[in-house]
Amino acid sequence: METQARFGLIGSMAVVPIVKIKYVLYARKSTESDEKQALSIDSQVKEMLQIAERDGLEIVDIRREAHSAKDSGQRPVFKEILEDLRRDRFNGILTWAPDRLSRNAGDLGSVVDLMDEKHLVEIRTYGQLFRNSPNEKFLLMILCSQAKLENDNKSINVKRGLRTRVEMGLWPAPAPTGYLKEKRMDRKCETLVDPERAPVVKKIFEKVAYERWSGRKIYHWLKFDLNFRSAYGKKHLSLGNIYKLLDNPFYYGVFEYPKKSGNWYTGKHEPLITKELFDLVQKQVKSQAWGPQANEFAFTKMMTCGLCGSAITADEKIKTQQNGNVHRYVYYKCTGGKDRNCKCGFIEEKELLKQFEKLLENIQINEIEVKQQLKIDIEKFMKLKKFLLGTKEKIDINHIDIQGYAKYVLKEGEDTQKRELLGCLKSKIVLQQKIIELNPTIQV
Repeated sequence: METQARFGLIGSMAVVPIVKIKYVLYARKSTESDEKQALSIDSQVKEMLQIAERDGLEIVDIRREAHSAKDSGQRPVFKEILEDLRRDRFNGILTWAPDRLSRNAGDLGSVVDLMDEKHLVEIRTYGQLFRNSPNEKFLLMILCSQAKLENDNKSINVKRGLRTRVEMGLWPAPAPTGYLKEKRMDRKCETLVDPERAPVVKKIFEKVAYERWSGRKIYHWLKFDLNFRSAYGKKHLSLGNIYKLLDNPFYYGVFEYPKKSGNWYTGKHEPLITKELFDLVQKQVKSQAWGPQANEFAFTKMMTCGLCGSAITADEKIKTQQNGNVHRYVYYKCTGGKDRNCKCGFIEEKELLKQFEKLLENIQINEIEVKQQLKIDIEKFMKLKKFLLGTKEKIDINHIDIQGYAKYVLKEGEDTQKRELLGCLKSKIVLQQKIIELNPTIQV
């Protein structure tokens, strides 16, 4: 009786042992974040559990996965199942259809190898059964190969459809900032102007082209002044996204698809700017006079804010009068890096120079560290003075008028000379409520 219980009989002869099959239930869909596909996975599990209950199958584990089976070795859950089969944790697979297991030759080969090695005894689907027999393995390979063929044909059809759309002037990817995608199926891929964001995008191009705004200034303007957010994800534009926006020819009506392919198309969408404005922006962006370090101001990086400790930056304003005279104004202010609501205020460069002169009159000689480069510059200054005045006095570097030289540099020197001079101060310069002073507690 014990022997008969452990062996199956054909007639009166015992031929093969009856192997008890333990199943893993495997449900898969190709997209992890799609809500409908998540429901499809739950639906598969429900149906297969009903089959297991009807046929008395032993389910030892349930595995869910939302990765595509198109590429070999790219499904972490499926790879775990193969390893557990090799360790004989279970020896059967219950799944909805053969194409849930594989749509590529690599994964299919792994499954068939496990059947040949007797680790995988049975694959059961909703309507079919596959065991380790030549005919059933052959049928399994045909069905999975058919799924791969469907994938390949789908890829070809999608590429053909995309090519047709771009030739019609339709942008097939997500809409750039300032545009929205048409949601009607009969107008698929059409790109519409976003009435809320398009005017701001146009102003971005105009401010860069005509007012020479830097990317950083555009970023702060969008984020803090306008609270501008993208249509997708409702996020603020990063500095990198702003640079990409300014470099996108889509805004004047053309696009390249695929990227870097050299295939250009005239878009069916409404342009936000002209080609001339786009070219002005590109010229401005690619010039050395644009960007965060666009203008070399004399006193940037030399001062800090006395209120919040942020760096001091500068902004340039060009004003043209009716008579044609052009005036340049430079204003220094706190960057607001540590406190966006800092009340440091603005100070015009001419007023700043006056304060520097008064500051140099009141500081002690030893506050100015006479560095080697400063000595060289002072010697040149003294030689020039000697030549012009015709004096024959000997130049003594240790008895020179450092304050006098400093005032001369602040009034007549180049920006680089002014920076070198201020760099010789032993204390840090702080700007607080439009007043500068030395802070001896902060060493340079």
